[in-house]
Amino acid sequence: MSLTSDEMQRLQSYVRQDAEASALFEKLLLSYEMERHKICHEIRNPLTLLSSTIQLIESQHPEMRSFDYWNSLREDLDYMMELLQEFSLYNNSNDLRPETFSFRNFMERLVLSFAASCTASDVEFTSRLQENLPVITGDPVKLRQAILNLLKNARESIHGPGSVRLDVWSKCDELHIRIEDTGCGITKGQMEEIFTPFVTTKSSGTGLGLPVVQNIIHAHHGTVSVTSIPNHGTTFEVLLPVHWESPDHPL
Repeated sequence: MSLTSDEMQRLQSYVRQDAEASALFEKLLLSYEMERHKICHEIRNPLTLLSSTIQLIESQHPEMRSFDYWNSLREDLDYMMELLQEFSLYNNSNDLRPETFSFRNFMERLVLSFAASCTASDVEFTSRLQENLPVITGDPVKLRQAILNLLKNARESIHGPGSVRLDVWSKCDELHIRIEDTGCGITKGQMEEIFTPFVTTKSSGTGLGLPVVQNIIHAHHGTVSVTSIPNHGTTFEVLLPVHWESPDHPL
């Protein structure tokens, strides 16, 4: 049994009340993180070797592509590589490299990137960015990953024509990011597990996308919430503090 992100945060707040317990907890976390990184490394090596071997076989024996189960083998290997990549991202989602940057410029680049990915689909993407978005403290790489993940999920929830809308504004030293879609929605039963690692309703999903998003937002001392109506659409709301302080990046 594993702890959820919320449970981990509560546990951290408890142990901070005692210096000795806090030191032991940090040591335990470091050991746990190192073990997870070691596992990923040990799995990646043979998978990379297997992928290279398959490519070599195909180059020397092109007829293999027509054999029964060969495509299935390639797809299974691709899925394992994707799962390993997602697991690595999940492991590193709390490891931030904060810097100060213009959130307006950051969002403009992100919007252009996502809009380009929608041009070949029936999904209409619209965005509204507040003109005077502030300069913020955060990890732009991780935040880009989290927001694009939510936008990608929104687009993939739509089967046929539909729309995705992004609104970003600031108020009272907080950033508000709202992503709405007209997709298939999320049932009540699914809603209870959407942030649980390895739980997914997608046939080819890893179940780590939303847990990664939640970890990144929580690491920035923010919150992420969701409301949904099945067969009508879903809305994700992200709240981020404009500035926050961490031991590694004092303001």
